[in-house]
Amino acid sequence: MPVWSPRSTGYPLSEEQLKGLLKRYDTNGDGRLSKNEVKAAFRSLGLHFSGWRAGQALRHSDTNGDGYISEDEMKELLKYCMKWGFTIN
Repeated sequence: MPVWSPRSTGYPLSEEQLKGLLKRYDTNGDGRLSKNEVKAAFRSLGLHFSGWRAGQALRHSDTNGDGYISEDEMKELLKYCMKWGFTIN
């Protein structure tokens, strides 16, 4: 069962919880999130069209244009993601 569902009545994820979850998907350990890593994180949260949404998140959050979300850009990614209302069931 996905962690997130539009009809969910679970507890909302805090920014810190979401940040911790996203950081777990830094599979190569370089301290940055690639589009594929963001896509995998979104898929684990149950988002449909996770590839498209990861691209949108990258365009919104990647302020220096290097194609990755660095620690400095994580706040923008979190703001972008928080509007989806992820919850823990």
